[in-house]
Amino acid sequence: MFHWLPAPLLGVLSALALLINTLIWCVPVYSLILVKLITPKGRARSALSRAIAWSAQRWALVDIWLTDSLMRVRWDIRMNAQVDPQGQYLVCANHQTWNDILVLMRAFGRRAPFFKFFLKRELIWVPLLGLAWWGLDYPFMARHTKEQIAKNPTLKGKDIEATRKACEAFRDQPALILNFLEGTRFNEIKRERQKSPYRHLLRPKSGGFAFTLSALGERLHSLLDVTIVYPEGANGFWDFLCGRMRHVIVEIRQLEVPHELFHGSYENDPDFRARFHAWIAELWKAKDQRIGELLAEGRPA
Repeated sequence: MFHWLPAPLLGVLSALALLINTLIWCVPVYSLILVKLITPKGRARSALSRAIAWSAQRWALVDIWLTDSLMRVRWDIRMNAQVDPQGQYLVCANHQTWNDILVLMRAFGRRAPFFKFFLKRELIWVPLLGLAWWGLDYPFMARHTKEQIAKNPTLKGKDIEATRKACEAFRDQPALILNFLEGTRFNEIKRERQKSPYRHLLRPKSGGFAFTLSALGERLHSLLDVTIVYPEGANGFWDFLCGRMRHVIVEIRQLEVPHELFHGSYENDPDFRARFHAWIAELWKAKDQRIGELLAEGRPA
């Protein structure tokens, strides 16, 4: 509707619209979170968690409606998966820009549960946002490095135990658990520094993914493999607000995780770890090839 405006003016208008929507939705979301803070664990608290997730998802849907109204983006979303708003899914996606989060929300909409992310434990102290993440049952993790474990061997195995406990918070709730296997946003500098064997991806980090699979177990409905492609290049969030993101391709395919990968010790069993790495490597090789195909398909003639 407003895509004809000069880019900076459209950016300011878009940012203002999203800010107003945020201020409106903060009231019901934070009210529910404050009630949850004083509610003991049990059915009532679980119901509050569902209500908070429902409200946050509607907040995101209004954001999507606003951006669709303000700017012209060609959304090419290819959903080759059966998803249920009441299900539990693990999502693995490539990561290029902060816009990926909005793109994923646009792709899944209300067809799937609201996203959950694994966050560093320190982020719980971020003003306002930390409390919102807690209210949404985002798992806060304290990952230990090899150096820390070497100095204090009692830390070994604590990561997977912490992951299991974190997942208990939404064991009986709908969940769409997002995992960016690369661990950071892709760019050519990072790819060259890593000596990545992939053309369009960084090396995947398998450990956290393995911990999550182990923690969730086979109650997980399926793995959703998401490939995000920006045929005109991955822009930053300000560029998106200014309407410079014109075309996005999102391909979602449903995969079954091999039964044996739910059962094994990634930390303590070298054979299991090798099998897991091999499975992830095949997944990533196929994704890298598919990104190349989608980029070629989406580029203007």
